[in-house]
Amino acid sequence: MSRTITVGLDGSSESRAAAEWAAREAKLRGLALRLVHVWQPVPEPMAQAPLLGAETHQHWTERIPREAAAGLRLRHPGVEVSTEQCSGNPAEALCSAAEESALLVLGSRGMSGIGGFLVGSVGQAVLAHAELPVVLVRAGEQAADEHETDPTGIPSAAAPYRPVVLGLDTGRPDEGLIEFAFDAAVRRATSLRVVHGWNPPPYYAYGLSADPGFHDTLAQSEAAGLAELLRPWRQKFPDVEVLEESRHGSPALHLIDASREASLVVVGRRVRRNPLGTHIGPVTHAVLHHATAPVAVVPHD
Repeated sequence: MSRTITVGLDGSSESRAAAEWAAREAKLRGLALRLVHVWQPVPEPMAQAPLLGAETHQHWTERIPREAAAGLRLRHPGVEVSTEQCSGNPAEALCSAAEESALLVLGSRGMSGIGGFLVGSVGQAVLAHAELPVVLVRAGEQAADEHETDPTGIPSAAAPYRPVVLGLDTGRPDEGLIEFAFDAAVRRATSLRVVHGWNPPPYYAYGLSADPGFHDTLAQSEAAGLAELLRPWRQKFPDVEVLEESRHGSPALHLIDASREASLVVVGRRVRRNPLGTHIGPVTHAVLHHATAPVAVVPHD
């Protein structure tokens, strides 16, 4: 079992927020934290410039992880923090550095005017090809944002955690995805809110919709399927309060709405071996861009 959480660090505000989240998660899991800084060699013309040369570049690339690690050790006593530098393609280097990790954590800029993420090219490439869970954390994310408000109505890290939200497709459930979400809820001593969005089959539009009871029958069937799927997991994790939501409509929109009251949103990504394309999936893609809580993307076959 891996004993490390890896976080990609580039000195930006979003990567610093990711490092803080990763340190908190490392403490919850009893794991070490590794900061990975990927740098690209300075082009020859820049290397000859006195103010932008290779030595100056090396100074800053070494300073970023060193200072970040020192701050994390101070703010999160008890968490073992190490640093690693590597060069090359950032997405490939991060995936390689995190191969033996339990989690890979990345930062993402907030979208102007929208409470979600702006996933850059590196983040999308990592999400598409990493074979371990990847967590995206927005710039400005604070520990208190993951918790309920205190008695005075102010968000506080001393208050209980908000629920963990799991997006679940009952037609293609994955045990690793479900277990990840339950485990996250256990470590946070909070409830698990399982959101299943469904739409009627294609033939619904051709006459059957005229039957007023057909929609209710579909809804009951979907809810029963979700309950049956979660039954053994309730038994395996009896201390976790499970809130089941089987709702008609877009799964992505339901998850985005649920993220407003979540400490963590957990979604899946089906692994595809074709190297072309992003392979994130439409629901996960939408959640990544518009969720207001950290999002964990769990790959599965």
